[in-house]
Amino acid sequence: MPTREDIRRMVAPILRGTGLGVLVGALPGAGAAIASFGSYAMEKKFADDPERLGQGAIEGVAGPESANNAAAQCAFVPTLTLGIPGSGSMALMLSIMIINGIQPGPQVIQNNPDLFWGLIASMWIGNVMLLVLNLPLIGIWVKLIKIPYTILFPAILVFSCIGAYSVNYSTFDLYMLVAFGAFGYVLRKLHFEPAPLMLGFVLGPMMEQYFRTAMLISKGDFMTFVTKPISLTLLLLAFMLILVMSMPSNRRRLEDSLTPED
Repeated sequence: MPTREDIRRMVAPILRGTGLGVLVGALPGAGAAIASFGSYAMEKKFADDPERLGQGAIEGVAGPESANNAAAQCAFVPTLTLGIPGSGSMALMLSIMIINGIQPGPQVIQNNPDLFWGLIASMWIGNVMLLVLNLPLIGIWVKLIKIPYTILFPAILVFSCIGAYSVNYSTFDLYMLVAFGAFGYVLRKLHFEPAPLMLGFVLGPMMEQYFRTAMLISKGDFMTFVTKPISLTLLLLAFMLILVMSMPSNRRRLEDSLTPED
């Protein structure tokens, strides 16, 4: 069970992760993975000692888990009210609703109250069941962590190769896996942060696709991003988020520069 000190250290990351997860989950097509990696990157910025994260620091677990849960719940908002899936699982749920004659939209709560309140109830029941199942089984999950790395690493490598090959049944995919594995090893040795790289990997294709769509709609006019109120608001929020994320690290650099050397 968490100690009083653990709870004290968890409060702020949980609040930050929940807030970030709500924002990301409400965006169409974002998904919970982006919220988790974003929360982890944010906690490394806010941490007094970022090196602790990745070594079992509870802040690095509480924040991303809270962001993941919040994003998973809030992904229902664009799915039900706009008919735009908030994640891959929401896209599957959207197709099932349409197949069963349920049309998502602003009137879904009035037209299908049983569906809406059933989803709300399922969220509460699901979280309670997770709590009931996870606490008694925590010993099993801990034992999985104790598997020797000499056994775990070859197993991960084998399953990664099987997964990469099974997508297209192409040996070229295996060569690509090896190449990017070597590239990732070099980045790790150079102390690159994995979370932003994963975010770029997930968001890159989406940004490219929607950027091309925006250019086709605006006939190549780049000013469409600053003349439209919604786009301008999102850009300003992104700029403000960058400033907020950079403030803790800038504060630490300033304090280090002002600290007299021994």
